Amino acid sequence: MAREFQRGHKAKISDLTAGTDLYVGVQIAAPGLTFDISCFGLDANEQLSDDRYFIFFNQPKSPEESIQLLGAQSGDTESFRVTLDRIPAAIQKLSFTATLDGAGQMSQIGPGYIRIVAGGEEVVRYAFTGSEFTTERAVMLGDFYLKDVWRFAAVGQGFDGGLDALLKNFGGEVAEEEAPPAPAAAAPGFAPPAQATAPPAFGAPAAPSAPQAPQPAPSFGAPSAPTPPPAPQQPVHTAPTIAAPLAPQAPSPYGQPQHPQFGQVPGQAAPPAAPFGQQAPAPYGQPAPAPYGQQPPGSMPPGAPQGVPQGVPATGAGLQAALQPYKETATGQRWTPQNQQLMRVDLTMGGAGVLARQGSMVMYQGKVDFGYKSAGFVGRAVGNATGQEMQLMRCTGRGQVFLAEEGSHLHPVELQGDGICVSAENVLAFDESLQYEVRRVEGHGIPGGALFTMLFQGTGTVVVKTHGTPVVLPVTPTTFADCNAVVAWSAASQVIVSSQVRLRRNAYPGHSGETVNLQFRGAPGNFIVVQPYEV
Repeated sequence: MAREFQRGHKAKISDLTAGTDLYVGVQIAAPGLTFDISCFGLDANEQLSDDRYFIFFNQPKSPEESIQLLGAQSGDTESFRVTLDRIPAAIQKLSFTATLDGAGQMSQIGPGYIRIVAGGEEVVRYAFTGSEFTTERAVMLGDFYLKDVWRFAAVGQGFDGGLDALLKNFGGEVAEEEAPPAPAAAAPGFAPPAQATAPPAFGAPAAPSAPQAPQPAPSFGAPSAPTPPPAPQQPVHTAPTIAAPLAPQAPSPYGQPQHPQFGQVPGQAAPPAAPFGQQAPAPYGQPAPAPYGQQPPGSMPPGAPQGVPQGVPATGAGLQAALQPYKETATGQRWTPQNQQLMRVDLTMGGAGVLARQGSMVMYQGKVDFGYKSAGFVGRAVGNATGQEMQLMRCTGRGQVFLAEEGSHLHPVELQGDGICVSAENVLAFDESLQYEVRRVEGHGIPGGALFTMLFQGTGTVVVKTHGTPVVLPVTPTTFADCNAVVAWSAASQVIVSSQVRLRRNAYPGHSGETVNLQFRGAPGNFIVVQPYEV
């Protein structure tokens, strides 16, 4: 029986089917609208670094035929064949998209879906309707992505800019043309990479509509470089202009050589005068004067570019060039790190809200509601008694929220039905779909009788914050960690207290200060996370 996915749901392909030769079908339609359905093969940076893995109507297969466009069949508007074990290692993600060909919006579509079929049996389906979108003209429907193993995610994220915005999101560009804009019904222009042989015909639709005029072949690639403006022509003189000396000189008698000017080689013609508004060339053997507003070449520090006005960035002029390294990063995922200290969560991905530490929001976009998350009387009592109390707010709506706290390093940890133990002090935010509770770590040598931590379980993401870059260590029988430095550990690990508390030893000035350590034990695959900082 097929599993029904909602937006944001993810699963391992091996949990859905044992097969790797899969059929992917997409059904999307709206009265009077035409759709182009494509597959983008992306690298580890989620960029279209190889144009041969942009699979669409004009390039129906990848070089090794691991991705093939099959056409309309079995009630699907478009279908693909994906052979996961033949996809090259450079391709880490397959994104299936739908874009409007002409005018319209995704809010006009009827009920649709993307589904996976293995061995003739449907194993997963993500259904969507136009009510989930507004003014979008392109939408990412679902992704196959490689994270240790191949997984599938229901995405459902749209782009108002249509195919142009979709390509820019994947690192591609649309060639700009100087010709008048094409009519609204024409497809955006893309060109596939050159092929040695014509691609074979693939699965024509079973019941084609009335024949349409052939669309112009799209052209994919970088925009053509603009034609540089013609260089201004220099004034043409019938004879070279002789630079006048500092003092007036009488012309030499006819037939006698004229004495050269200072710094001029005998027998060499005098340098021509510079055109109006330009500087005259320097005499032979002397450095050329610097243009107005620039330092002479000899006065610039070693390695500095010559001929560049002061204050202009070496990477390019303008405000946009200066801010380009800090632009927002959108990957199509629910949680996206913008840098080491800033996390972006897209509330349009997935149905559940997000619980975040109060005051951690630094910016948001869209229609987002922030509400107080009450822990209840029992929760407050337990939190106060254990030190694991979290003051939380609930973030819901449709938009993007940016979270940070005191410049701490942030790390999204995705759970797929497993669990992780994290101290409440090190939790910034998590999906509301996760289950969490306080876990007790007992020990007779611990001051107060016990240590406590938060246990998170289920399917979703928890954002862990650390002081500095942490280290992840495998659990072995000889793994110990300071309880004030450990951040998290796998839920299946066994924790044993190794205490060195001694009253008399504490009285000596030479005491080490390491009083309580935790020893971790567990099967291979368990881990602990330690930060380079003691709370």
